[in-house]
Formats: sequence, C-alpha cells, structure tokens
Amino acid sequence: MELSKLNTMSSMAESKVTGIIKSLNALEDDLDSLNSKVGDMKKQLSVKAQSKIDDLLEKTREMATKEAEVIINMSKEKAMTESAKIAQEGDAKLSELKSKIDANFADAVKHVVSTVLKA
Repeated sequence: MELSKLNTMSSMAESKVTGIIKSLNALEDDLDSLNSKVGDMKKQLSVKAQSKIDDLLEKTREMATKEAEVIINMSKEKAMTESAKIAQEGDAKLSELKSKIDANFADAVKHVVSTVLKA
C-alpha cells in the first residue's frame, strides 16, 4: 500500500512541478511581451522627442530670422537718416563754397590779369 501512496504522491508532485513550470513559462512569455512593448514605447518616445526638437528648432530659427530682420531694418533706417544728414551737410558746404567763389570771382580775375600783365 505504501508503494501506491508513493506513486500517488510522486504523481502529485510531478503535476505540481509541471504546473509551476507552465506558470514560469507563462511569466517568461509575459516578460518577453512587456519587454517588446517597452522597446516599442521607447521608439515612439524617441520619434516624438525628435519631432518636438525639430519643431522647436524651426520656431527658434523663425524667431531669430524675424529678430534679425528687425535689427537690419532699424540699422538700415539709421544709415539712411545718417546718409541724408551727410548729404544735406555736403550740399550746404557746396553752396557755401559756390557763394564764396562767386563773391570773390571778380577779385580773383583781377589778380590773375594783373599777375599776367606784370609778367
């Protein structure tokens, strides 16, 4: 009778071991599945992060371009104002020189004529 009890106990132990092995295999499959899902999520996050980086880079470029345009336009306006001021001062000095030449032209001609005649 003891032999049949041992066989029954052995059979029960084998059944429990088989159940444990099946459970462990199922857990291993679940872990593999989770690892695969985590890998996919990492890829998706990486793609999203790169997309956001690209978007932010483009926005930064746009902002920098707009700011550069504002600075360039301000500099251009300042240069145009300075240029107009310089041109106006040049015109005033030219008018002054013409006026002095016109005022002293008769005297200059007399001086040249007298110098030529003395020679």
